[in-house]
Order: sequence, then structure tokens, then C-alpha cells
Amino acid sequence: MHAVLTTLAAVVLFHAAVAEEQRDAKIRVVIVTGVDYKGHKWQETAPAIREVLLEEGRFDVTIAEDPSFLASNELFEFDEVFLHFKNYDPLKEGEKAKENLTNFVKQGKGLVVFHFACGAFEDWPGFAELAGKVWDKKNTHDPRGPFTVEIVNREHPVTREMSDFEADDELYFCLAGDRPVDVLATARSKKTGQDHPMAFAFSFGRGRVFHTPLGHDVKAIQMPGVAELIRRGCAWAAGREPLLRAGLR
Repeated sequence: MHAVLTTLAAVVLFHAAVAEEQRDAKIRVVIVTGVDYKGHKWQETAPAIREVLLEEGRFDVTIAEDPSFLASNELFEFDEVFLHFKNYDPLKEGEKAKENLTNFVKQGKGLVVFHFACGAFEDWPGFAELAGKVWDKKNTHDPRGPFTVEIVNREHPVTREMSDFEADDELYFCLAGDRPVDVLATARSKKTGQDHPMAFAFSFGRGRVFHTPLGHDVKAIQMPGVAELIRRGCAWAAGREPLLRAGLR
């Protein structure tokens, strides 16, 4: 009996050690970019996103400057895919890219959809299910400028303890989709007079998806509240506990 208890204790300790090691391991993120609308300077914004994530110390960030990376088996070496592109032409090996991305999230990994990545994969009806909401191809955004982002779900791990914050950005009112999502933050458009989602999240298979239309340029990304939202959303999508930085309550 003693031997059995000793063995069980060893197994419990082993699994606890593995779990702790997984919690302490860096979150391996790949930012997939390389093409976009001409007004979006991905060569500047992708490194800015990388720096925002590296500030926390928990992320290991790679930038893939070709969306066709999604068709590679290397994709599965990462914990999270950060979509930061808008393609107007179908991707090379597009079907493989769609299959890989879907399986990546279904199998338990994380996906972040950022800014105009809501317009990626226009030739893929299933992208709306994976992204939660997508560009409706007819509406756009308010003129670039300051606005307040209101936290509307203070129970979700991404936005728990976060306060409303100021953005200097494009306020998108162009997202459409019927998939149920947890809306975390909204902002009121000057053009429509309505509140529109600035961040939402949901589960997909065994994985998680975080989506924000914020982040037009480097200045927008570096706004303190936006940067914090990016870090927290990325941590949650990767299955980690988001950390709240001092001064952002």
C-alpha cells in the first residue's frame, strides 16, 4: 500500500512539475504579415506589435513576412498565430493555409485577428466562423482620431480589472458575423452614433480566438490601453493568465 501511495505521489508531483514548466515557458507567437492595404504599413506595425509583446517578458515573437507561411508545417511549432495581413489575391497554397489554420486552433492553440486581418481570406466563407466577425466589404471606419474604448465585460480574463482607455485610431464599424462571441470592449462611432466592438473573444474547438480591429499604425498600437489589450488578449488566446500592468486599472 505504501508503495502505491508513493507511486501516486510521484505521479502527482511529476504532472505538477510539467504544468509549472509549461506555465513558465515562453509563449511562442508568429505574426503573419507581408501584404496589406496600401495605407497600412506592416513593415512598421509588425515590429511595433512584437515590441509590445516582448515588453512583458513572456513572449517569444517571430515575424513571418509572407502569409503563405500558414501553409507550412512550421506553423505548428508555435503556440499562437497573430494574423496581421489583408490579402486581395488568393494565397499560394491557399487551401492548405486554411486547413492548417483551422486545425491549429481546433487542436488547442491560439489565434489573434488584428485590425484589417478581418478582411483577410475574402475567398473563404469559413473565415467568418474562425475570426468571429469579418469585414462586410461595404462599411469602413470613422476618420482617424481619439476616442474612448469602454470595457463592457469586466468578468472575462482579458479585460478583468481593466479600465476604459483612450485610443488614437480608426474606429471600425465594418465588422459582420453571426457567430456568438464574448464582446469585451466597445467604442461609439461618430458616423453611426452606435457602439461597435473593439475587442471580442471566443473558443474554437479546443483553442481560443481573440480579435481586435484596433491598431492602424505604430502610434495606435503604442497607446497604453491598446498595448495592454494586445498583451492580455495574446496571453489569454495562448491559454495563459493575462497579467495586468500597474497603472492600468
